[in-house]
Amino acid sequence: MDIDLVRERATAFCAALDSGDIEAATAFMSPELHRNLGEVLALLPLPTNESTVESVERSGAGCNVAIRLLGETDEVELQTRWKDRDGVPTLVEASHVSRTERAAAEADAEALEEPAGVEG
Repeated sequence: MDIDLVRERATAFCAALDSGDIEAATAFMSPELHRNLGEVLALLPLPTNESTVESVERSGAGCNVAIRLLGETDEVELQTRWKDRDGVPTLVEASHVSRTERAAAEADAEALEEPAGVEG
């Protein structure tokens, strides 16, 4: 399997998520993932604001692709597995590597920016 083609397909998957086109994003998934679509979508911070392909590594007959997804309230890193299905790299597995809450971190940062104890 061509690593550049896998990266291109994974990037297009991310772009579909970022544009809110879940139907287009699911088109990259195998029939097996379609049968468990609710579980797969539960892994994703929908809607996503920004998604990036962090790495693509060949592994056996497929490729492992790390994807970082930024949602409104959390950041998720997924480990995905892509395999050749009828000549096309297809997403066949997805699992969480990490999930970080973003809202609390952003609220803390905003609180630090506000001057304390200043009154007019």
